Amino acid sequence: MARGIEVGHIFFFGTKYSEPMGCKVQGPDGELVTVQMGSYGIGVSRLVGAIIEASHDDAGIIWPRSVAPFDVGLINVKSGDKETDAACEDAYAKLEAASLSVLYDDRDDRLGAKFAAFDLIGLPWQLIIGPKGIKSGEVELKDRASGARHTLSFEGALNRLIASGGEPSQEAA
Repeated sequence: MARGIEVGHIFFFGTKYSEPMGCKVQGPDGELVTVQMGSYGIGVSRLVGAIIEASHDDAGIIWPRSVAPFDVGLINVKSGDKETDAACEDAYAKLEAASLSVLYDDRDDRLGAKFAAFDLIGLPWQLIIGPKGIKSGEVELKDRASGARHTLSFEGALNRLIASGGEPSQEAA
């Protein structure tokens, strides 16, 4: 036994609709034959549920890059701090210039709440910028799928995101 989810379906109608409509075609022997009908389809909204069912953990969704709503979540550790706000705005502009779509969290909220929200949303990458990292010239890059965190320069993080096409590695947490 295994779990599954229906994302598409096929219904066979037989002649239920074709017979009352008089829908006939000529068969190979020249005789008129009532058409056998059916329908099929893929439920696009069901695909979202299937992806979430197949790719999640206790913290939330883990979107595959190909269907993620954004490539990276940018987390401002200390919103309202002039230096941190400026660094995040600069990072946002550079990420967008590199054709990476960004969800920027500049809410004045607890850091734990921001981390929990971004894990729940499940974007492939989280880029975390705070005052301590700014002083040391580093940012933190988190791979949502594995949970691995990498401390590196912003340029190193940007290069990693560009080289990966936004897709996290498959390394273990």
